[in-house]
Amino acid sequence: MTSDHRKSSIAGLTLAAVGIVYGDIGTSPLYTLKAVFDPTHGLALNTPNLLGILSLIFWALTMIVSLKYVTLVLRADNRGEGGVMALMALALNSVTKASGWYVPLMMLGVFGATMFYGDSVITPAISVLGAIEGLEVAAPGMKQYVVPISMVVLVGLYSLQSRGTGGIGRWFGPVMVVWFIALAAMGIVNIIEAPQILAALNPLHALRFMLENGFIAFIALGAVVLAITGAEALYADMGHFGKKPIRLAWFTVAFPALALNYLGQGAVLINHPEAVSNPFYNQLGSWSVYPLVLLSTMAAVIASQATISGTFSMTKQAIALGLLPRMRVLHTSASEIGQIYIPAVNWLQLAVVLLAVVSFGSSDELAGAYGIAVTATMLCTTILTFFVTRYRWHLPLALCFAATGFFFVIDVMLLSSTALKLFHGGWFPLLLGAILFTAMMTWKHGRELVFQNLQKHAIPLPDFLDSLFVAPPARVYGTAIFLRGESDGVPHALLHNLSHNKVLHERVAFLTVHIMEEPWVPESEQVKIVDLGHMCYQLNVYYGFKDEPDIPHILKLAAAGGLEFEMMETSFFIARQTVISAPGGGMSPWREHLFVAMSRNARGAADYYQIPPNRVIELGTQIAI
Repeated sequence: MTSDHRKSSIAGLTLAAVGIVYGDIGTSPLYTLKAVFDPTHGLALNTPNLLGILSLIFWALTMIVSLKYVTLVLRADNRGEGGVMALMALALNSVTKASGWYVPLMMLGVFGATMFYGDSVITPAISVLGAIEGLEVAAPGMKQYVVPISMVVLVGLYSLQSRGTGGIGRWFGPVMVVWFIALAAMGIVNIIEAPQILAALNPLHALRFMLENGFIAFIALGAVVLAITGAEALYADMGHFGKKPIRLAWFTVAFPALALNYLGQGAVLINHPEAVSNPFYNQLGSWSVYPLVLLSTMAAVIASQATISGTFSMTKQAIALGLLPRMRVLHTSASEIGQIYIPAVNWLQLAVVLLAVVSFGSSDELAGAYGIAVTATMLCTTILTFFVTRYRWHLPLALCFAATGFFFVIDVMLLSSTALKLFHGGWFPLLLGAILFTAMMTWKHGRELVFQNLQKHAIPLPDFLDSLFVAPPARVYGTAIFLRGESDGVPHALLHNLSHNKVLHERVAFLTVHIMEEPWVPESEQVKIVDLGHMCYQLNVYYGFKDEPDIPHILKLAAAGGLEFEMMETSFFIARQTVISAPGGGMSPWREHLFVAMSRNARGAADYYQIPPNRVIELGTQIAI
C-alpha cells in the first residue's frame, strides 16, 4: 500500500469515526448543563459553582475519555475487536475455566453487556428529545408537541433499519463534522464575550466545588456523567475503524469542539443566568434556534443509529457466545458498522425506546436513567481491564493496580452519584438489565443442562462405528452430513436414520462447530478433518464470535484438506431438539419454562448456518431438563 493510499484510508476512517463513534458523546451538550442546574438538584447558579461544574466536565473528558478509554482501554483489543463482550472473552481467556474467577468474570461481562443494552435504549430517547426540545425555546406553545414529534422521528429511524445504513451512512461523518464545527464556533463566540470562563480549565475549581458543596456537589456529579456518555462506544467500535482513526477523531475534532462548547455555554450563563432553562439553544439568540433544532435532530439520529447498530453487533456476539438463542440475522448492503439487521431486536428496542419517551417525557427526566447505565458499564470495563493487564499481559501487579485502580475509584464515585437517581429514572436501565441478565443466564444454564442430558445418554462415536461396521448396513450413493455438538456422542439423527431407513450413505461426515473466545478465526484454521475410517470423517469447524457462520463455504474450504463436497449429492441430517421441563430439574420451574419458550422460538440450525433448505432432513428428539 502506498503512503498516499494509507493516508487517504486513515483520513476516510477518521471521518467515518467522527460520525459513528462520537455521535453519542457529541450530542451530550444538548442536555448536560441543563440537567446539572435542574432546580430539583438544589444547586445555585453562580460563578464559583459554574466554574466548578465546567472544570469537572473538562477534566472528566480529559481523564475518563482521553486517558482511560482512548489511551488505556483501546490497548485491550481482542484481535482488533473492542467492547465489553470482546473484553469479557479476552479476560476469560486470561484465566482457566477451572479458575475461581471464571464465572464471576463471565457474569460481570454479561452484566456490562446488559447495561450497554440499557444505554442503547436511552440514547435514542434522550438525544432525540433533547434535540426536539429546542422548539420550546423558539415557541413555548410547542412543548406539547415535543413527545409526539420525537416518537415520529424514532419510528422513522427504526423503520429504515432493514434497508441498512449504506445509503445514508456516508453522510454521517460530514454531518457530524458540521455539528462539531458548529459546537466549536458557538463556544468561541461566547467565550470571547466572557473570557473569565477559561478559569474553569484549572482543576482546583473542580476540587473546591466538591469540597465546598458537599452532598449537593455529589448529586451534581451524577449529571456531570452525561458529558461522558458514549465513551464506551468508542471502545465498542474499535473493530470497525481501528485505534488510530478513533484517537485522531477524538483529539482533533470531538474533544476540542466539546470543550469549547461547554465553556461557551458557561460563558452564556455568566452573562445571562436566565438562559439556564436551556443553555444550548440560548447560545446564539432566537434566530439560531430553528437551524440548530434541524442540525441537532440530524446529529441525534446519527447518535441513535450508532447505538442501534451496536446493539445488533452485540446481540450477534451474544448468540455466538451461547448467551442468547439463535435469531434471524439479515445482511444489508451497508457500510461495515451497519452490515447486519436483526428484526426481533429492532422492533423490541423501538417498543422500549417509545415507552421511555412517553414515560419520562423530557431529556431532564431521562438524565437520571442514562447516568446509571453508563457508569455501570464503565465500572465493568475497568474491572475486566485489570484482569487482562494482569493475567493476559502479565504486567506487574503494582502497575495493574495503579493503571486501573485510579479509574476504579472514579467509576465507583460516579456510579454512587448516579445511584442517588435510583427512584428518579435510575431503576429503568437496571430493570432492563435485570430482565436481560436473567434471560442470558437462563439460556446459558439451560444449554448446559441440555448438554449434560445428552452426555448422560451419549454413545461414544468411535466405539459405535467399530461395532456398526462389524456387520455394516447397506450403503447408498451420496454424502450425509450429521451436525454434532461439542463432545456429543453419536448424533441422534444418525441413530434415527439407521433405525428407520436401515441404510448408511457411502460417505458420512460429522460436523461440529466450535465457537472460540476470540472475534475472528483465519480461514486457514477454520476446518480440521479427522479420518474415522470406513469413509467416515469428523469435520471440526472453528469460528470466532464475530465470524459469519456459513457451512457451504466451510465445505469449500474442506476441499483444500482433500475432502470435496458436491452440494447436490449431499444431505444434511439435523436433530431438532424439543426441550421439555421436567420436575426436579436443575433450574427453578419458572426459569425452565422461560428456557423452553426461548428454545422453541430459536432460529433453526439449518437457517442459522446458511445450509440450503432443500438439502436438509430434520429428525426430532425430545430432551427433558
